[in-house]
Amino acid sequence: MYPELFKIGPFTVYSYGLMLGIAFIIASYILTKEFERKKLDPSFATEITLLAIIFGIIGSKLFHLFENWDAFLKNPMMAFSPGGLTFYGGLILAIIAIFIYVRKKKIPFLVIADAASPSLILAYGIGRIGCHLAGDGDYGIPTNLSWGVDYSHGTVPPSAMFNDFNFQKYFPDVAKHFPNGVPDTTPLHPVPLYEFILAVIIFLILWKLRKKDWADGKLFVFYLIFAGIERFSVETIRLNPRILLGFTEAQIISIIMVIAGTAGLVYFNKHKDLKKFTPPPIKTKLNGHNKKEKK
Repeated sequence: MYPELFKIGPFTVYSYGLMLGIAFIIASYILTKEFERKKLDPSFATEITLLAIIFGIIGSKLFHLFENWDAFLKNPMMAFSPGGLTFYGGLILAIIAIFIYVRKKKIPFLVIADAASPSLILAYGIGRIGCHLAGDGDYGIPTNLSWGVDYSHGTVPPSAMFNDFNFQKYFPDVAKHFPNGVPDTTPLHPVPLYEFILAVIIFLILWKLRKKDWADGKLFVFYLIFAGIERFSVETIRLNPRILLGFTEAQIISIIMVIAGTAGLVYFNKHKDLKKFTPPPIKTKLNGHNKKEKK
C-alpha cells in the first residue's frame, strides 16, 4: 500500500487525495463536454463541479461522524482529520446543493442529473483506487485467489477492522480458518478495485445510452439502478457492520436507490410523451455586453 506517495518539502502528497483530485478533474471535463453537447452553458459545469467538491466533502465527513458518533464524542478533533469520508453522505448533500443551484438558474434538475450520471460513476470508481492505495479500511474478506491483496501497510490495519466486525457470525465458512483472529498480512478481496472495474463498465453503458432520445431524467434512473446494484453486490464481501436484517448501511441505501430507479423507469415507460427541456441560447460576452449566441 502507498498511503503517502511522495513529499515536496514540508508537503506530503497522499494517494487518496491525489486520486480524489484526478476524479474531480476528469468528471468536470466529461460534464463540460456533455453540457456542450446538450447546448447548455459550459461554465455551469465548472460551478456544479465546485459545488460537488465542497458539499460532497462536507457531506461525506458529516455522514462519517454520524456513523461513528460515540468515537466523535470521545474525540471531536476527528472532525478535522483528512480521513473518514462516507460516499453516500457526500452524494446526498451535493445533490441537495446542486438542486437548489439549478433551480435558481431555471434549469430542470433532471437535465443536470442526466448530464452528470456518466461522470459521477466514473469519478466514484477513480476515487476507489485512492481507497485501495491508501488502505483506508475498505477491505473485503480473506481470499485464496491469486489477486488477494496484503493491506498490512494501509492506514487502517486489517486486524482492527476484523476486531470491530462480527466476522464469525456473517462469514462462518471463512472465519473457521482463523480461530485466533485474522493477521494483518492475510490476503483480502481488493473490494476498491472491484468497484473501480464495475464503475468503468457502468460508465461505458451510460456513455452509450446518453445519446438516446429519452425524456429528461431517464438516464439518471439507470444510474441509480446500476450504482445501487454495484454497491449492494460488493458489500456482500466487504467488512462493514450489519445494521438491519443482516444488511449494511450501504446496502440499505443501495436498495432505496434501486427501488427509486425502478419506479422512475416504470414512470418513464408509462409516460412516453414527456417533453424534453430546450435550453435557452447561451449568453456570451462581446465588447463588454452580454450577447446571445446565435443558433
